[in-house]
Amino acid sequence: MKSTQRAPSIRHDQADVFTSTPDRIDPDKNVIATYYIDVVEPLTIDEAGVTIAAEQSVGTWTDVGTTNQWIADNLAAKVFEWRYDDGKHSGILKVAYPILLIDYETGGFPNLLAILAGNFMGFTPIQSSKLLDVSLPKDIIRSFSGPKFGIDGLRVLIGTSQDRRPHLGATAKPKVGLTADELSQAFAEAAMGGIDTCKDDETMLNQKFSPLLERVSKVTEALDRVKSQTGKQVIYFPQVTTEAHKILDLAEKLLSHGANGLMVNFMAAGFSALRALSEDPSIKVPLHAHRAGHAAITRNPKHGISVKVISLFARLAGADLLHVGTARGKLGGKEKFAEIPETVAAIKGPLEHVKPVFPVASGGLHPGIFPQNVELIGKDVQLQLGGGIHGHPWGTRSGALAGRQAIDAIMQNVPLEEYARGHKELKVALEHWGEQYAKADVFTAVPD
Repeated sequence: MKSTQRAPSIRHDQADVFTSTPDRIDPDKNVIATYYIDVVEPLTIDEAGVTIAAEQSVGTWTDVGTTNQWIADNLAAKVFEWRYDDGKHSGILKVAYPILLIDYETGGFPNLLAILAGNFMGFTPIQSSKLLDVSLPKDIIRSFSGPKFGIDGLRVLIGTSQDRRPHLGATAKPKVGLTADELSQAFAEAAMGGIDTCKDDETMLNQKFSPLLERVSKVTEALDRVKSQTGKQVIYFPQVTTEAHKILDLAEKLLSHGANGLMVNFMAAGFSALRALSEDPSIKVPLHAHRAGHAAITRNPKHGISVKVISLFARLAGADLLHVGTARGKLGGKEKFAEIPETVAAIKGPLEHVKPVFPVASGGLHPGIFPQNVELIGKDVQLQLGGGIHGHPWGTRSGALAGRQAIDAIMQNVPLEEYARGHKELKVALEHWGEQYAKADVFTAVPD
């Protein structure tokens, strides 16, 4: 029997349906994704781009009778630009996804990610593929609230709107193991030394040796005592990273026990968890967004999703502070000198109504390498220290004092060594650490 199928062909290889030219792509009507891809010969990257556009929109491996011309005309993604990197089998390409294809109102981040970094990343002929950048139409951007506080809001809370200095943050160290009493004492000492914020580390939650609600109560009580002596309120970010169905309830409990900030690892809990916290009207405190685990999908230069993209999504989801890496430190390396400025631009640059995010530099920091981080990231930065405060030879309070003294030196444009002559805590810190990198191991890459 002869087939009567008259549907348009939308196979994976149907170039006429899934290609376009740059002049025909309207950025207000399309999500534009930039990818690096590596393909198996004889496939070329432009041919692979057709497959990606098809698979991530309305194509499939064979002609089907369930399609129609409206689907092909309105929902087909288009590869519209490419640049060969090595022959024709690796390079950069851009794909435009029609805004009508994306359910950004109900589906939000899950639907965006399913389209932008979905099935094609496992296709056999495409050996590697990395989502490098995303440009979103105004309508999609406007559907996200973004940060409640952002840079300026945090500066109002901390009291740095006028001097615009870098902020100093303290992290619990060791990462886990301290009791509620021990951590509250450590954070009180750091607060007396001049920190602006303090936080749990990313693996610390509700372990038996330090029950979460007890810890929050004792830390906030200790910080209140410091405030009564110094007049300075320190923001404490206890961890709220948990299962999706528990996160708002846990946040409410933490706030009722005195927390004046919340920390969530969005790489573990998801962008939607961060967004749920940010857009809940009852949560009126800043959100510190940790990205522990991001390297599992960002580190490979040829596969996964870039730091720039996950940082942009964290901004849209409502991060007030966001980790961006270190110019020097255990998470720093030669590649960071390109990656960090791109990331900072993504979270601080103009983006419709969305407030800019406060960048957080963390990972092996100490006062001796503050200048390099401020030079790369800017003065709108939170310098987040764990060992670099608690590991000071004279103790935690002196570690915090050394950090503040280093920040003062930077703001006065005075070399650290010169400033340290009149500031003993900084002098001891420089003698102890110098300008050394905090290497994770002997294989850690550091810039020359």
